Amino acid sequence: MVKIRYNSSNDTLFIKELNSRIDIYFSVRNLNKRANKYMFIKTILMLSYFFGIYFFILFGGVDNLIILGLLWALLGVGQALLGMTIMHDKVHGAYSTKKWFNFLLEIPVVAIGVDSFIWSIEHNFMHHNYPNIEGIDQDIHPRYLFRFSKHQPKKFFHRFQHIYASFFYSLLTLEWVTIKDFIKIRKYYNEGFVKSKKEFWCRVILIFFKKALFFSLYFIIPMLFLSQYWGVALIMFAIKTGVSGFIMTVIFQTGHVVPNCEVVNPNSIEIRESWHRHQLNTTSNFSQKSKVVTYLLGGLNFQIEHHLFPGICHVYYPEISNIVKETAKEFNMPYLENDSVWSTISMHFRMLKILGRE
Repeated sequence: MVKIRYNSSNDTLFIKELNSRIDIYFSVRNLNKRANKYMFIKTILMLSYFFGIYFFILFGGVDNLIILGLLWALLGVGQALLGMTIMHDKVHGAYSTKKWFNFLLEIPVVAIGVDSFIWSIEHNFMHHNYPNIEGIDQDIHPRYLFRFSKHQPKKFFHRFQHIYASFFYSLLTLEWVTIKDFIKIRKYYNEGFVKSKKEFWCRVILIFFKKALFFSLYFIIPMLFLSQYWGVALIMFAIKTGVSGFIMTVIFQTGHVVPNCEVVNPNSIEIRESWHRHQLNTTSNFSQKSKVVTYLLGGLNFQIEHHLFPGICHVYYPEISNIVKETAKEFNMPYLENDSVWSTISMHFRMLKILGRE
């Protein structure tokens, strides 16, 4: 993988001033940048919702397949919420610095079927360091089926991508909980992220163990407790996974794959702009005034603040966004914003339509 180099000499005054103002904000208020009591309460509520529905499915005595399907869909919503509000902060190190507590937070990570190590490479390293850069950022990888930018090759069927995108978005979580981690661990071993063959096989065994727990939790145990045929259990599992996959994929896309965000196709390993300016050019906020959206999406509607300060817990994003926005305006830096979550999602699908036809 080619490592892009940014021009660190540009925007140094902006970078220093912004970091200083953020540090002052936390220092004056005597706040820790990681999780506070509200985040802990939120974690308890999210886990209670998720496992409450799970145990109701097992022990609630519901045998109507339509109602069961709705319950599994709600469980899929809960899986997405765990991913966006707990797992995301945990893997970024924005939740806690205590090793034992981060170990406990692996429970919701296992519950949504992903591996923290693989996520940290693909999301923390590749996406956060190189957002919207062709060939590196996996979030805009076309997978042949899509065309996320004008730099990517256009196929005749891309004119329909705004129609079939929802279906394939719903499959992305299914890919992740089955084969993706195994494929990626081999890829990252070859690229040097995994340092030795011993570490590689330890990671493979750990991933296999986590997958076994995941499928036991959502397929084998429900099939045994509910006395369902494997086909019914498989359908319920697909409903949950499809709902969570669609929600998380769409929400993560709305921060970058929208019309006001740039997509870069680098001609060399050098980029003329600074890392901070690149983040601001390729990232957009949305629905910032909605406390409900912010709460449910884990602050992912404040993508700018998250990309500039991924180590800060998302509960602080609404407050520090004022600092970031004012500082960006003062130094003539971009600060991209869109309206409600629904209008931003619509923008994303309209963009897919345009890219499929132009």
